[in-house]
Amino acid sequence: MASPAARSASSRDVPAQPNSAFRQLRGRLSPGEFAAAVRRAAREIGEQVACDARYVGRVEAGEIRCPNYAYERVFRHMFPGLTLGDLGFAPRETVRGRKARTAAGNGPQAAGASGPGHRDTGIQTGKEGDVLRRAFITGGPAAALGLTALAPSTPQAAAPRVLGARGRAGESEAAAVEEAVRRIRVLDDRHGGEGLYRRAAKPLRAAYELLDAGVHRRSVSDRLHAGAGELAISVGWLAHDSGRFGDARSHYAEALATARVAGDAALEAHAFCNTAFLARDANRPREAVRAAQAAQQAAKKSGSPRLLSLLALREAGGWAGLGERRNCERALLRAQRLFAEGPGDRDPEWMSFYGEAELAGLEAQCWSALGEQERAAANARRAVALQDPHFTRNIALFTAELAGDLAHSRAPEEAAAAGTRVLVLLEDVRSARIRTMLDSTARVLRPYRRAAGGGDDEVGAFLDRYAAARSQGRKGARQGTQQAPGGHAGRRADAHTA
Repeated sequence: MASPAARSASSRDVPAQPNSAFRQLRGRLSPGEFAAAVRRAAREIGEQVACDARYVGRVEAGEIRCPNYAYERVFRHMFPGLTLGDLGFAPRETVRGRKARTAAGNGPQAAGASGPGHRDTGIQTGKEGDVLRRAFITGGPAAALGLTALAPSTPQAAAPRVLGARGRAGESEAAAVEEAVRRIRVLDDRHGGEGLYRRAAKPLRAAYELLDAGVHRRSVSDRLHAGAGELAISVGWLAHDSGRFGDARSHYAEALATARVAGDAALEAHAFCNTAFLARDANRPREAVRAAQAAQQAAKKSGSPRLLSLLALREAGGWAGLGERRNCERALLRAQRLFAEGPGDRDPEWMSFYGEAELAGLEAQCWSALGEQERAAANARRAVALQDPHFTRNIALFTAELAGDLAHSRAPEEAAAAGTRVLVLLEDVRSARIRTMLDSTARVLRPYRRAAGGGDDEVGAFLDRYAAARSQGRKGARQGTQQAPGGHAGRRADAHTA
C-alpha cells in the first residue's frame, strides 16, 4: 500500500477520481501486460521508467492525476496525437507543488478541468502559443544548440524576443523555457557538455529576460522561475562537464538565488545537488558534504526517495574525498536503502538519468577515492553493463572510470581495452571530464608499454591511439578558438577553463 509520502502532490488536495480514459486505452491487456508495453515504449525513445502493474492501477484509480515528464513522453509516444487531457490527466500546473495548492484554493474551475476533452494548457497553448514557442526554440535552443548537428557554432544573434502581448510573459513563454531545458538535457545525455555550453547561453539570457519583463499570473511566474532556474542548472552542468568550473559555480549560484526568490524547495535541492557534485570534482570535498546536506534538507518534503538517494550519494562522494571511510559507508548505505524504495510519481524530471547504473557508477567513484580500486572496478563494470544506451555520455564516463580503476589495480591490458572503448565513444561525446580521466589512465599505463617487437601490445596500441586523439583534439581546439564568435559569453567561458 502506498505511503502518504509516495502519493502525488494532488492527492492531499483533490479527492481521487478514477481515470476512465486511461482505463479504456489499456483495453484487454492486464495491468502487468500494459506496464510491460509502457516499458518497451520507453526503451524505444531512450527513456527510463520503472512502470509496473501497481503504477498502472494508481493511474486508473486517479491517485496519479498527472504523470512526471518521463512518463508523459512515453505515453505521448504510445498514443501519438493525444494530449494529457485526452489520456485523462489533469493539467500539470494544477497538481504540482505550490501550483497544486494554488489551484485547489481557486476552486473547482481551476482544479477540476481534467476530462478526456480537456486540452493540457501546460503543453499545448493553441496556435498563438505554437508560434511563440517556435520563435523561442528556433531562434534560441534549436539554433543555438545545433539540434541537427553538433558542429562549431555560427556567429550568435541577439537573444530571441518571445514576449507575448503587451510585453508580458505568458504560458507559451513558460512552456518554451521548459522545452529548452528538455532539449539541452537530451543533447547532453547523448553528446556531453562541450560544444553545447557556449550555445546554451542565449536561451538562458532569454529566460531571465522573460522574468524581468514581468508576468501577470502567479502560476506563470512560478513556472518561469522554475524553468529559468532549471535552465541555469542545465547550462551550469554543460560548463561543469566542459571543465569550466568557475562558470558552472556561477550558474549554480544563479539557480540557487532564483530558487530562494521563488521559495522553490525542489529547485533549491537541485541547485545544491549540482553544487555538491561540482565541489567534489573541484577538489573541495568538505564543501561537497555541506552542499549535499543542504540539498537533503531542502528535499525533506519532496516525497521522492530516489532524490534523497542521489543526494546521499553526493554526500558520500564528499566524505570519500575527505578520506572519511565510515561516514562515506553510512551515506552509501542510506543511498542504497532509499533507492530500494523504488521510483515514484514525485521524482523530479531531471532525475531520469538516475537508475541502477548511476548508483553503481557513483559508488565506484567513492571506492576509487578511498583507494579500493578493485572494489571500484567491480562497481564501474556493473555501471557500464546496466547503462541505458540513450545515456551515451554516461557510458563513456563509467567506462573511463573502469579503465582508471583497472589501471590502478595492475590490470593494464583490461584497462587499455576499456580505454580504447572510451576513445571510440569520444568520437560522438565531447566531455572534458572524461578526457581528464583518460589522461590519468594513460599516465598510469605508460610503464606497461612493451618494447618494439615485443608482440601484441594492447597497452601500446591504446597509448598510440590516445596520443593521436589528443593531438587531433588540440588542433580542433585551436581552430575553434580562431573561429569562436566574439562577445562577453565566449570570453567568460574561456577565462574559467579548468
